[in-house]
Formats: sequence, structure tokens, C-alpha cells
Amino acid sequence: MRLIYRGSPRLEARYLRLAWKNYSLDFSEKTCIMGILNVTPDSFSENGLYFDKSMAVDRALRMVDDGADIIDIGGESSRPGSEPVSVDEELDRVVPVIEALSGKVDIPVSIDTCKAEVAKQAIEAGASIVNDISGMRFDPGMPMVVSEYKVPVVMMHMKGVPRNMQDNPEYEALIPEIMDYFRAGIRLAKKFGIPDDMIIIDPGIWFGKTFDHNLQIINNLNEFTMLEKPVLIGPSRKAFIGNILDGAPAGEMIEGTAAAVAISIIKGADIVRVHDVKEMAKVARVADAIKRERATLN
Repeated sequence: MRLIYRGSPRLEARYLRLAWKNYSLDFSEKTCIMGILNVTPDSFSENGLYFDKSMAVDRALRMVDDGADIIDIGGESSRPGSEPVSVDEELDRVVPVIEALSGKVDIPVSIDTCKAEVAKQAIEAGASIVNDISGMRFDPGMPMVVSEYKVPVVMMHMKGVPRNMQDNPEYEALIPEIMDYFRAGIRLAKKFGIPDDMIIIDPGIWFGKTFDHNLQIINNLNEFTMLEKPVLIGPSRKAFIGNILDGAPAGEMIEGTAAAVAISIIKGADIVRVHDVKEMAKVARVADAIKRERATLN
């Protein structure tokens, strides 16, 4: 994989293009849309809607038609208070869906997991990105899998684990601490031979963050671009949006999510991870046009 740079006063020398295997993502032209596909019986926002394989596959294909640039498949809930599932259970949920999509979609499929064995088998089934909410910290085998299979890895910041991450998270200096976490993750990746240009960073909205922390992260997202890595953010249907909208449930957060997505793009996001792909792809096109002061690709 290689990253191409361009010195530009508007894009501040941001990455132009991420290329690996048979895929490429061009951040100079548009913000990329990562469509969320939770293959779990207890996802916080979808209530197990796509736990059935055929429904999951249909949903993935629909997201591609709606404008997704990446499909992110997860088989373990990371909602607050959730407990981990076994490797076998997670594999049973995600591998059949990934195999069914292989050859049907021409965009990269991401595996959302913090387990090395799940990542390994998912890649062998057709996935080509690892999205690890633990930043490759939970499973010591994860860096080896990413290095061996030469795929990009999304390193997300999380304080604690899903079971306790929302138990009064505190920071002395939020943005600097998350930056230090990423720097340590980059050193870990280098130790295992993962190239610098295989890393995507995600500050982890809602993962060990209070309401105010989430607002600070989005408002200061441009700080993370200084690490010279593509920045991913996932504000979609998160609880902080519901809090702003007087307790709106997940299904009624589309306008709030749209606002968070648009501001994130203006602040420097290269990839937005969302549930409502069709609507957020339109939001991204408008935000991209304003940010770049020109029309963007479909």
C-alpha cells in the first residue's frame, strides 16, 4: 500500500490516495463512506436487524448501491456494558457474510474485531481492512496478523473496555492523551513491521468519552491530522447526539448525525463510519464541495 501526498494550502498536505492490493481510496476527491453492518443480536442502534445472513448480505449490497466506499462488518457488540463473545461465535457470525460478499462487491470489506483469529479468518474469507477498537492492544496476536496479511488497520482509541468504558471516564488533557495513545500505537505497529502507511486512526467517539469529550474531539479533529495518517470518525447514532436532541432514540438521529458528519469532514475527517449510507453520502458531497470549493465525485 502507498500513500501519495500533495502540498496544498487548502488540504494542508493531506493524503491523496490510499492504495493496497486491488483497492484504492482517494481522499483528495472525496471523504470516504464506511457503511456499518452489525451482524449481532444486540447492536445498540439496529436491535439485531441484520443478524440473519441473507438480510446482512442484502444490506451490504444496498449500502454499496447507496454510495459506500467500505463495508465494515462486526460480529461482537461494543455497546456500553456489553460482554465479549467467543472467537467461534464471532467467526460464525461474520465469516459467512464476508464469504457471501466475496466477488459480489468491488469495494473493500473491513472486519470490525479485536481478536487476531477472527481478523485472520475474515481476511482469508475476503476482508481487506482490520478495524480494531482496541488499537491492537487487546490481542497480542493482532499486530502479527495485520503485518502478515499486509492490510490497513484502523487503530481506535478507547479508554477501558466496552463493559466499563462509560464508567466516569476522566482525562487530564483529552486531545494530547489520545494523541499519545496513537503515537504509542504507531510505535507498536512499527515493532511488528507494519508500514507507517498502513495505519488509519480513529479517536473513538463514545468509547470511554463523556458528552463533553465527544464534542471536544469533533471540534478539534484537525489536531489528529498532524499525525499524518488518514482520520476516521464514527459519530453515527451515538448517544451524545441523542442527548443533544432531548433523548431521541437511535432511529431518530439522522439529522443530528448529518450535522456531526458534516462538521467532522470540515474539521479533517477522511473516512466517516455511518449507518445511513445513502443520506450521509449526500451530506458528505455537500461538505466536501464546501471544504474543497469545488464539485466532488459521486
